[in-house]
Amino acid sequence: MTSSTSPSQGEIVIDIANVWKIFGTNADAALQAIHEKGLSKKQIHETYNAVVGVADVTLDIRKGEIFCIMGLSGSGKSTLVRHINRLLEPTAGKIMVDGIDAMALSPGELQEFRNRKIGMVFQNFALLPHRSVLDNVAMPLEIRGINKNERLRIGKKVLAMVELDAWGNKFAHELSGGMQQRVGLARALAADPDVLLMDEPFSALDPLIRRQLQDEFIKLSAVMKKTTVFITHDLDEAVRIGDRIAIMRDGRVVQIGTAEDIVMHPADDYVAEFVAGISRLKVVRARAVMQPLEAYEKEFGPLPNDAQRADADENLSTLIKLAINHDAPIVIAENGKSVGVVTRREILTTVIEGTETS
Repeated sequence: MTSSTSPSQGEIVIDIANVWKIFGTNADAALQAIHEKGLSKKQIHETYNAVVGVADVTLDIRKGEIFCIMGLSGSGKSTLVRHINRLLEPTAGKIMVDGIDAMALSPGELQEFRNRKIGMVFQNFALLPHRSVLDNVAMPLEIRGINKNERLRIGKKVLAMVELDAWGNKFAHELSGGMQQRVGLARALAADPDVLLMDEPFSALDPLIRRQLQDEFIKLSAVMKKTTVFITHDLDEAVRIGDRIAIMRDGRVVQIGTAEDIVMHPADDYVAEFVAGISRLKVVRARAVMQPLEAYEKEFGPLPNDAQRADADENLSTLIKLAINHDAPIVIAENGKSVGVVTRREILTTVIEGTETS
């Protein structure tokens, strides 16, 4: 997902610092052993009968950003996201949400925090079968004590946003899986939370329905501008949806960046293998493969006046189309100013090797 102004440059809404989660009765002793002796995850399990779920994670998520956390099963991604609304208590670390210290909240404050500040969409829909679709959507407002007429009005409005306004009187079992997931999303949005937590919300759906919901979510996000933490094990989904992506392994975050950053500059062999199957055509942008305009003209002379032009945000696929029928380099512009040049050599090298030319 791309935009002209990246939310990753804005105000920090979620600030996670040095968070650890160790499962087991000896969690504190296990953490102390990690700090003092440098024990591995396997050694901690063998010595303390404890499992390291999240290991020293530090990251920040900014206002309006869709931040994808991904990894294989057991990597710690779902465990991590459940700390944001304190469905899980960390063994150590600090979690701030919109300036609120989540770890300092009393039980009553935590309930209010979850109800007003954060909405969560689950993989298994979690709809109440004895309630209508509209009543499911309006449930968070009922918990707040909002009168029935008002909560139903809001519920109908949100159902219309997810294109289910004609289904409000139905029950969950009368809806398809994709429709049920839309109801789950509508329920989270009804409370108008500042933050959305989405834990593999589309992974149980058929591929075609999944892609349709991804498209709808991208459009909805552009309008709602909610700060979203999106958990997935599917790199293609993360690339389509996320402004930035964090890749986890064994409870640790091994790389954070845009899809382009991660595909072009994997942090290690694990990440490189992880992204090896991703097509760079839709991910890599012109600014990542261009050479500076001044350097090009110093070596080869001025560009022709009729040279083709492309924006710095255009992807590699667009550059290939421009280069097919024209031998001349492509001038890359940003904010209306010519800033670089892309030649066929840069394009071919990026497609074949996945690296920029020097």
